[in-house]
Amino acid sequence: MSKKRLTQYVLLAVLLVLVPQFVRSDYALHLMIMVAIYGILVLGLEIILGQTGLFSLGHAAFFGMGSYTSALLVMRLGMPIWLGIVLAVLASGILGFLLGFPTLRLRGDYLAIATLGFGEIFGLILVNWDSLTHGPMGIPGITRPEIFGVVFDKRMYLYLIVLLFILALAAAFRISNSFLGRTFRAIRDDEDAAEFLGIHISKYKILAFIIGGMFAGLAGGFYAHYVTFISPDSFTYEDSETLLAMVFLGGAGTVIGPVVGAVVLVLLPELLSFMVQWRMLVVGVIMVLVMIFRPQGLMGGGMKFLKIKKKEVARIGEKE
Repeated sequence: MSKKRLTQYVLLAVLLVLVPQFVRSDYALHLMIMVAIYGILVLGLEIILGQTGLFSLGHAAFFGMGSYTSALLVMRLGMPIWLGIVLAVLASGILGFLLGFPTLRLRGDYLAIATLGFGEIFGLILVNWDSLTHGPMGIPGITRPEIFGVVFDKRMYLYLIVLLFILALAAAFRISNSFLGRTFRAIRDDEDAAEFLGIHISKYKILAFIIGGMFAGLAGGFYAHYVTFISPDSFTYEDSETLLAMVFLGGAGTVIGPVVGAVVLVLLPELLSFMVQWRMLVVGVIMVLVMIFRPQGLMGGGMKFLKIKKKEVARIGEKE
């Protein structure tokens, strides 16, 4: 890690630690927690879509898998919360493999439709498997994390989730700047050329879904134990659409862009809450204007993905 990058992380950590000290409103703390959770969540979609170019319309399923896995393990089996969340991350990674493997040969619209179907199937399982998931009624009374008998309040939870967000962001940057990230982008920019250079396309596509799923599982596990109630309505196609909007608004392929998109789309509807019925219309208009005048996203990138230099692609092919 470069000295400049390390300095940025330290400054970000200091800022995120100091800000909550001056926040007195529980509602403001809640919004900050949700921003951090969605920040982790969209980092997973950034790896799948922004880095690898795999258009996924079912990312909310990974989020739901993490939430339900941790909640059920803790509530039904009495498992420690921290272990439940770790297993939730693994379960979402496995779900990523189960999605990635049968869709290896699909591209573009066909892949998007397949992931949409995958998300809908997951939602139907949550609704209809009453004996396990409680169906549409959801799971209430999910346990909050605690340490040495002290249950986390909102402020403690914010510090915890901010720490996890910083670690997730660092991991995403590390992946993006590594050989793995360069390989993902080679597949994204020209799958045929990458395969010609000897890159094992199938392996890296599956790996992208697994890693992206694990990020979502981490966010899902902590989301469940924060809100203490989950139901199938929290993990629908509309939620996957919102996550896509966050990625494109901030700038796909930039790592930090989707996080900015998450901040905007979590906070903006709340800032416009005084408009009641019109606020989502205003948010929609703002989204359209951004896509017209800033199609690459607020932080650059967008679907006008940065091209990998030919020397870099060749180097990836040689390593393969």
